[in-house]
Amino acid sequence: MRTSISRTVARILQRLALFALMLWIVSVVIFLALRVLPGDVAAIVAGTNSTQAQYEALRTQLGLDQPLIVQYGRWLGQVISSLWTGDLGTSLITGEAMSTRLASRAAVTFPLILLSMVIALVVGIWTAVASLTSPRAWVRDGLRVLAQVCGAVPALWAGLLLILAFGRGSGLLGVLPTQGFSSDSLVSAAASLLLPALSVGLITGAQFSRYTRSALLEVEKDDYLTWSMAAGMTYAQAVRSTGLRLATPQIISVAGVTFASMITGVLTVESLFNLPGLATILLSDISERDLPAVQTELLLLAAFFLAVGFVIDVVQAWLDPRMAGVSRGTEVQS
Repeated sequence: MRTSISRTVARILQRLALFALMLWIVSVVIFLALRVLPGDVAAIVAGTNSTQAQYEALRTQLGLDQPLIVQYGRWLGQVISSLWTGDLGTSLITGEAMSTRLASRAAVTFPLILLSMVIALVVGIWTAVASLTSPRAWVRDGLRVLAQVCGAVPALWAGLLLILAFGRGSGLLGVLPTQGFSSDSLVSAAASLLLPALSVGLITGAQFSRYTRSALLEVEKDDYLTWSMAAGMTYAQAVRSTGLRLATPQIISVAGVTFASMITGVLTVESLFNLPGLATILLSDISERDLPAVQTELLLLAAFFLAVGFVIDVVQAWLDPRMAGVSRGTEVQS
């Protein structure tokens, strides 16, 4: 028992180390990539009427005259210290605290991501199960075709179609807001996020449905469903009970993969629905060459993505005992 716990802790620590390494690599890539972009943040801050002496003084004040390795080390140290202090610095253009800006924008983007993921999981699992268990052949075939077609539709197009159907003031039904974010109440906030979340969640759910259906068919090939049916279950009961339970590790793994593409869709629909999220502030800061703000925002998104991948990896290893068996076999061979 203690050996099993120690191995589990060792695997978690190994994944934490990998998480930290990947986040550091991403930070280096972000820092160097932004330095390749044209434009000079000091010239933008100084303005067109500044003299050369003022421009050079501002470069010195911002630390832009120092070597890149020094600039990166200062930024990385600030990010690490922010884990305890919460201070991510200030925007060079607006002078606003980065922690305040990111907190207000993340309060829109992250709930939108989570709501989209919930919709994708519900739609994906339900349609996958229905495409296998429905007693009507036309329903099974229709759901399969629908998953193929909807999975190929860009989130931007899906958002436009939903606006035409449900948008208030421009849609056929006109029941949901299509622009901006209302924080007056929980209901109004949820209404503001519903159409954007459906734009991403339905498309991602269609992709997720295909993967889930394939996972359930793999379980069926191993005769687990046959044994459940021999115990008295119907085929539909066997799929919903035994099939989903045995396919859960694969479903969780696929959820992590689809999560990556979903983040891109969320950032796209934020612009379409004019939501004050991270995408809006990111595009604004890139156009204004606010490099410290941009690199911190990109690193935050990367950290969120890697953290979700880390959690999914740990949960999958906990749910699937075969992964533990592989680890033990590797240790014995070594």
